[in-house]
Amino acid sequence: MKNLLKLNRIGILGISLVLFSCTEDPISSTITNYPVLELNASGESTIFVEQGESFTDPGAIATIDGVEVPVTTTYTGRYRGNVFTGSLDTNVADVYTVSYSALNSDGFAGTATREVIVAKTGDLTTSIEGLYRSTVFRNGVQGSPASAYTDMEYILIWKNADGRYEISDALGGWYLLGRAIADSESPGGLIVANNIAANDFSFPGTQTNLYFGGPSTIRSAVVDAAAKTIDLKTVWVAPPATTYNFDIHLEQVQF
Repeated sequence: MKNLLKLNRIGILGISLVLFSCTEDPISSTITNYPVLELNASGESTIFVEQGESFTDPGAIATIDGVEVPVTTTYTGRYRGNVFTGSLDTNVADVYTVSYSALNSDGFAGTATREVIVAKTGDLTTSIEGLYRSTVFRNGVQGSPASAYTDMEYILIWKNADGRYEISDALGGWYLLGRAIADSESPGGLIVANNIAANDFSFPGTQTNLYFGGPSTIRSAVVDAAAKTIDLKTVWVAPPATTYNFDIHLEQVQF
């Protein structure tokens, strides 16, 4: 009987503690509405702009719980490190990721992106600048399937302030575009055009592959102005000591 009385008291005490806890620490719930962004339907997912031309961004629309809110637009260049907010400086050739973003009152963001490619289309007589599709052979063969290494989009060549040209990937996109390995290009390939018509070029310096490491060197360039093509040869020494020879055929994109 004493044991039963003790158990009853313990049970009452437990119920009291639960009730007391509920009144002291109520459970609350907050609903936050995230920004929803949609690209303006009048704009393509990738837009091509000739260097120096005016550009009107088709933009994006952001809504929070059905109410339209302001959008912040940022342009980030992949190869030359430029970041523009609000408007794009089309005097700087690059492949830009355009990020449209909006914040709600709780600080949560919503984003949408598109790509804008700014390039100068050189005549391949006085300038080799341009946007190119790339077909690449490594040690004489393509990867599998070969279609993944044919007409890859895109390789960019621009002209620096010192007059030298630079290519976005000295391996022609074999790893970045063909094998689709993120950040696997070999940037910084410089090309000095001593005489384009005579196919007289020089190639100062080496490049390092961002993903695998190892130096690469551009060895030659042959331009066909009529066909709008450039053929490059690059040698890459992959760690620890494997040599690959790349034959890169670039066809200039006309837009």
